[in-house]
Amino acid sequence: MKPIPRCLYTLSLLLPLWASNTWAAQSLRDLVQVEGVRENQLVGFGLVVGLAGSGDSIQVKSAGQAVSNMLKQFDVKLPQSSDAKTKNVATVMVSAVFPPGYRKGQTIDVTVSSLGDAKSLRGGALLLSPLRAANGEVYALAQGNLVVGGLSATGASGSSVTVNTPTAGRIPNGATIEREIETDFDSAPNVRLSLRRPNFQTATNIVELINKRFGAVATTRDATSVEVQAPSNPTERVAFVARLQALNVDVGPETPKVIFNSKTGTVVIAQGVTVRPAAVSHGALKVVISEQSRVSQPAPFGRGETKVTPQSQVQVEQGNGRMFYWPGGARLQTLIDAINSTGATPDDIMAILQALDQAGAIDGELIVI
Repeated sequence: MKPIPRCLYTLSLLLPLWASNTWAAQSLRDLVQVEGVRENQLVGFGLVVGLAGSGDSIQVKSAGQAVSNMLKQFDVKLPQSSDAKTKNVATVMVSAVFPPGYRKGQTIDVTVSSLGDAKSLRGGALLLSPLRAANGEVYALAQGNLVVGGLSATGASGSSVTVNTPTAGRIPNGATIEREIETDFDSAPNVRLSLRRPNFQTATNIVELINKRFGAVATTRDATSVEVQAPSNPTERVAFVARLQALNVDVGPETPKVIFNSKTGTVVIAQGVTVRPAAVSHGALKVVISEQSRVSQPAPFGRGETKVTPQSQVQVEQGNGRMFYWPGGARLQTLIDAINSTGATPDDIMAILQALDQAGAIDGELIVI
């Protein structure tokens, strides 16, 4: 069987996307986000104890200071001249997501990541750590035993093996909500729907569909949000928003995009990308420099000295130049077939499409991530 070129394989993963219809109806819950009902990020600093000698080294001064501060809370004072041993302790950052609408007493998962030079957090337990939001207020308290998926082992000779990441772990239901995040969802006169991808046509379609189903209750001032008059009774408002989210809305067309991921070499070309008349020549210039060392050895009992002389060899290889032509209005399939016929790699595709974009020969938006 003939092997599949790498570039053809990369682009073939996207074939199901071409069949999608730009105007296909989508659920409103996938298109918008209800303002006031969103997640909030929490972060905190803490100590993981109970490690079997895999904690922070004594060079991590913050670990010793954190241990001393913690012990002071229990009326245990260390001599000022002595450094707190942190071999079984690790300083960590604790992060969590505050889900919308959570109340006091509910629990959330937390992620714990090493802050110092600890080798592993396996077997450790997080001590009580406050989690703060962007406003500096404490909204949750985290504590519990870590679940670490990574493993690290070191031998006496210095040999070591590491599997996954042993310096990060999770605590399921490890934080308890202590303060609620206030929202005006149940008291504001309107419910605002914020589009995840702003689009004038999509916003217009949402307004028309809502007004057709529920009367003249929806308006919009831009491509980003839609204001909807909602019932004042909280129970009725929740049911009303649930009915809104179940609506299927036609999505407006967007500018077709070509996405490059320079780190992985992935190229994504959306449906609708066309090219104007253009001729492309693509070749490769390869320069190979090799270094060798030669020893100059004098004759036996000679007066000369042994010397090492470097020798460099430079070789230049000119690849086979390729040139192909696209007619105006050529579609995505034509573009890919032409590029694949040259045996181009994803890096070659990036270079070709970037050059076409600079020449103004691509009808679409070029994005590099």
